[in-house]
Amino acid sequence: MDIRKVKKLIELLEESNISEIEIQEGEESVRISRHPDGTSWQPPMPQYHPVQSQPTPAPQPSVPAEKTAPDYQDRALTSPMVGTFYRSPAPGSKPFVEVGSTVKKGDTVCLVEAMKMMNQIEADRDGVIEAFLIEDGEPVEFDQPLLIIA
Repeated sequence: MDIRKVKKLIELLEESNISEIEIQEGEESVRISRHPDGTSWQPPMPQYHPVQSQPTPAPQPSVPAEKTAPDYQDRALTSPMVGTFYRSPAPGSKPFVEVGSTVKKGDTVCLVEAMKMMNQIEADRDGVIEAFLIEDGEPVEFDQPLLIIA
């Protein structure tokens, strides 16, 4: 096996949360582990601390769910994955869309970078960009609203 491939595997192991990797090419194989003694990683044992009881606060009157939910939920374009949100295809370049831009279903409106892959996010309906809910370069979660298409 080529030593450059082995070095690259070591780099990948160091950059990730993986504790061990084994690759086989034909009859050759290599196994790289963060644990030189061969033991696999074990999560730390939880430590329990006694909790002192606190007086419970008086119950507050509940607010109906429809008043607490944002009113834009039905118009929001949500992220299909966890990653980093970008408004433009490259740093310093013109954004795909601006507030007030008219979009058609299928138009690219932003990018979400996940695992060093740039994923184009397309408009799910025709409309006008009303607002961005995320700043450029911010991390996003799965199903998090990104922008409003009115």
